[in-house]
Amino acid sequence: QVQLVESGGGLVQAGGSLRLSCAASGRTFSTYYMGWFRQAPGKERDFVAGISGSGGSILYANSVKGRFTIARDNAENTVYLQMNSLKPEDTAVYFCAAKRGVLSSTPSRYDYWGQGTQVTVSL
Repeated sequence: QVQLVESGGGLVQAGGSLRLSCAASGRTFSTYYMGWFRQAPGKERDFVAGISGSGGSILYANSVKGRFTIARDNAENTVYLQMNSLKPEDTAVYFCAAKRGVLSSTPSRYDYWGQGTQVTVSL
C-alpha cells in the first residue's frame, strides 16, 4: 500500500514557474514507477510525465516537453514536477500516481493516486 500526498500547487501568472511535490509513504518507493497527470474541468485525466524507479527512464507528454521536468529523490520518498514557462492551458488539478512494472502513460494502469493539487495559470 502506498499513500501519496501532493503539494506545491497555486496561482501563477503565465510564464511563471511552480514546483509540485509528491510525498509517498512506505519503504519500497524506489520500486514504483511514478507519474504525474492532470485533469482540467470537464476533461479527461491526461498524462504529463513519468519516471522509473531508478530515475533512469523518463517520459513526457508532448505538450510539456522542454517546459516541465520530473525528478525523484528515493531517499526522501518524493517525486517532483518542476513546471516552467507555464501557460493558461496548463491550468488543472495535478495528480501523482504510482505503479509497478513498466512505463505507462495510461491512467488506468496506475495503482495508487494522490488527492491532487490545483494549478491555476492566469494571463
